[in-house]
Amino acid sequence: MQGMVSILDEIGYRVMPVQVLKAINYKVPQKRERLILGGVRKDVSIDFIYPKPYSRVFTLADALKKGALYDSDVPASEGVKYPKSKKAVLELIPPKGYWRDLPLDIQKAYMGGSFYLGGGKTGMARRIGWDEPCLKLTCSPAQKQTERCHPEETRPFTVREYARIQTFPDDWLFEGSTAQQYKQIGNAVPVNLAKEIGYSIVRFLNEYYKSSKPK
Repeated sequence: MQGMVSILDEIGYRVMPVQVLKAINYKVPQKRERLILGGVRKDVSIDFIYPKPYSRVFTLADALKKGALYDSDVPASEGVKYPKSKKAVLELIPPKGYWRDLPLDIQKAYMGGSFYLGGGKTGMARRIGWDEPCLKLTCSPAQKQTERCHPEETRPFTVREYARIQTFPDDWLFEGSTAQQYKQIGNAVPVNLAKEIGYSIVRFLNEYYKSSKPK
């Protein structure tokens, strides 16, 4: 990151204090962080102001059910399935639970060598709860290291559920195979977070144009 700041400085930009924005603070029902770096030309005296966080934190229920974020329940769509062996294990996990909620013998069998390693590994065999934000989505919804199981049904999230957790509108189309669509959504900056950054840019530009008008 320091290299990027140095390059921007060399080409004539002063960099605002770098911030890591948490998506859950910007109407995104997902624990996802993005480092945002704002640069302003050195001949411009106005500072870029990062978006201010909202007070409310939205949950998985807000993403997938009718309510404050969406006017309807999530539409049906394609999605991958778990193998029978994995589904049998995840059926034992309660909402908001993970591999430590399994019986010890199943823990050892499911985790393999990871069972004896350090760290919490809280993403493994993880079932999300309705009343919490989703963990950060990945490009594949059924990876063992970063499991994201539906709170009631023993399956990964569908494409449209993935999209809602990233706050895409329901009419936004994704191209390619199901796997490619998951990848597109998983790689995206959450829409509501990007929108707030965009609003901050618009406010900056409005202030700049207002200050640069001849008096």
